[in-house]
Order: sequence, then C-alpha cells, then structure tokens
Amino acid sequence: MVTTIHATLLLELFLVAYALNIGVRLLLNRLNIAHLRSVGDRVPESFRDILDRSSLARMSEYTIATSRLGSIENLAEDLLIIVILLSGFLPWLNDRITALSLPFVFSGILFFFACSVLMAAATIPFDLYRNFVIEKRFSFNTLTLRLWFNDLFKSLIITAIVMGIFLAVFFSLILYAQNTWWLWAWLFFICFQLLITWLYPVVIAPLFNRFEPIEDRELKDRITALASRSGIHVKGLYQMDAGKRSTHSNAYFTGIGKAKRIVLFDTLIEDHSTDEIAAVLAHELGHWKMGHIRKQLVLSMGLSLVILYLAYAFVTHPLLYDTFGFQGTTIYAGLFLLTIIARPFAFFLSPLPSMLSRHFERQADDYACLLTADPLALATALKHLARKNLSNLHPHPAYAWFYYSHPPLVERIRRLEDIAGAPIAVEDTR
Repeated sequence: MVTTIHATLLLELFLVAYALNIGVRLLLNRLNIAHLRSVGDRVPESFRDILDRSSLARMSEYTIATSRLGSIENLAEDLLIIVILLSGFLPWLNDRITALSLPFVFSGILFFFACSVLMAAATIPFDLYRNFVIEKRFSFNTLTLRLWFNDLFKSLIITAIVMGIFLAVFFSLILYAQNTWWLWAWLFFICFQLLITWLYPVVIAPLFNRFEPIEDRELKDRITALASRSGIHVKGLYQMDAGKRSTHSNAYFTGIGKAKRIVLFDTLIEDHSTDEIAAVLAHELGHWKMGHIRKQLVLSMGLSLVILYLAYAFVTHPLLYDTFGFQGTTIYAGLFLLTIIARPFAFFLSPLPSMLSRHFERQADDYACLLTADPLALATALKHLARKNLSNLHPHPAYAWFYYSHPPLVERIRRLEDIAGAPIAVEDTR
C-alpha cells in the first residue's frame, strides 16, 4: 500500500514537472514571437548600412516559421514520451526481450535501440518539412531528396555503431563491476568522449562532406599567421562543400591533438572578405587560446560523474519500476526511465550552461579584437552573417537569457563597436 502511494506521488511529480516544462517552453516561444512582431520592423542602428525594412521583415518571417515548427516538434516529442511511459509499452518491450533469453548486455542494447529508433522516427517528418518547405521557401535548402536519404542512412549506421559500442562496454561494466560500475563507466565515458572528438574531423565528417585545402593563398596565409600568433598548431585549413546542402554560412574549429582543424564553409568564403573571415576565425581561435573547450570538458566530466552516481543510487530502487508498471528490476530499463525522468528537471537548469557559454563568447570576441586589432571586421562579419542566415535581431530578453549560447547579435555588435573606440594592443595576445 505504501509503495503504491509512493509510486503515485512519483508519477504525479514527474507529470507536474513535465507540464511545467512544456508550459515554460510555450510561454518563452510565445513571448519571443510577440516581441518580434512588436519591434521586429525596427532596423537596429548598427544594421542600417546593410538592412532595410523588407529584409528585416524576411528575417522575422523566418524566425517565426522555424519557431513554430520547433514548438510543434517539441510537443510531438513530449506526447510520444508520455505515451511511451504511460501506455505500458516499456514493460511490454522488456517482457518481449526477456523472453528471448539473451545475455544481459545484448538485452540492454536491444532495449535502448528499440526506444531510440522509435523516438528518432518521430523526428523524420519534421526534418523533411524543415528542409524541403521552410528552408526551401527562404532559399536556404540545396538538398536533394536523394542526398537527404543518403545522409539519413549514414547517420543511422554511424549512430548504431557508436551507440552499440558504447552500450556494450557500459552494460558490461554494470554486469561485472557491480557496486563500482558508475566509477568505471565514468572513466570509460571520458575516454570515449575524447576518442569521438578526435575521430570526428578525420573519419566521421568526411563521410558527409568533402574537405579540401583552402585554395585562396591570401586567406590561407592570413589564417596561418593568426594561428601562429596564437601559439596554436593546426593540422590543416579546409573548406567544406556545405553549399550542396544549404546556403547558410559558418566556420568552426574542431578536433584535439594532431587532429585539430580549421574548417570554413564554402558559402562563407564566397560571401565574405578576407578580413571578415580572419576575424571570425580569430574568434574561434580565442576559444582554444582561452581554454574554453578544456573548461567545458572538465565541467562535462564533473557533471557526468554526478549523473552516473545518481543513476547508480536510484536504478535499483523498486519505486522506479513500480511507478511505470514493471514487474521486478531490470537495470537497463531503469536507466532509460531515469533519462526520461531527468528531462524536465534538466530543462530548468539549461540557462546555467547558456550563461557560461555567453561569457565565453564575449571573451572570444575580446580575444579576436586583440589578435586582429580590428574589432569592426568581426562586427561587419557578424552583420553579414546575420543578414545571410536571417538571424533574429530582436529576441525577447527572457528567451535569449534562457536559450541563447551567444549574446544577442545587436548587443554583441554594439559591444564590438564600442571596443573599436579604444586602442587595441595586439602584443597583449603573446
């Protein structure tokens, strides 16, 4: 009787937290769209040299369209999760797998694969609509249906391999390490994360895109000089054929150790000057120089240790299984339940990493200003990227505070323009 009451309370707590999660998401999205409709026709002072009202209106339309689709997709995912949890599907699936009499490790992999495939399948219609309706309407999409299916097939294969290896080791540690599996799993997680970070630029990414050395000699020399002055050695400077999927522009710094690479979208090279591209890359170099990636990795390690210990502490508790209709304890099913239960609670903590990320972005902007001695080059690059990518120039403050990993563009550019009024000491970067 007491167990039944506790199970009911746990279920009610989860449902309340999930409802609050959905309500806050919808409220933030509604505030963001309402704010955009209210002030979205005002061209910010910093953008008056490159934007008019018609261009700004198109940027607002794109934000509203993508926001609405995102809200519908999230609601569909929420509904699917609730149905999976409350319909008895998980106990049914567990009974079917148990009846196969497979070893524990294989049973756990099969359980997670079945749930993951079900949830991934639900995202396919939204991805198709996003690419072939919204992105096409705003002249971003260059994907063919054949390429989309090829990407999907490759992603499924890679995910199955990576997930299969990870789960096989993880469940083996649970089986053989018993009371200390959480610690061994944590050590394995760290090594696995570093391995994937190293493999991604040299093995995984080339399966989807073609990476070629940057042909523009002036641009290559400029980037090499910036990296050298930063004291960062990179294995290669590459341009990626991003234009075969989208006209969006970007650049990124990837890899660890000898696999470090600077990658520029071909669309970025086509649409921006050498000074602008150099400024964008200086910002990315700033993240490495100031240890942001290392700091985030350390934080991730600490958080994963806490999460794994909590999983160890609660995964064998009968209340977890009684609440969702299981007969007895099944560790792999309990781990899946914990990942679902944690979702609404983790959502309310998401502003914390967003705030830290925005702090890092400001620091990287400052470093780019020091390295290039030209804050306006980065400001100009960001303005052109905003116009090209139809970015939202008028996010609601609460929405930006909750979600944004970068400072809002208008705020960020205004800050760079203010910095341009002060002398920049390049030698300070050495």
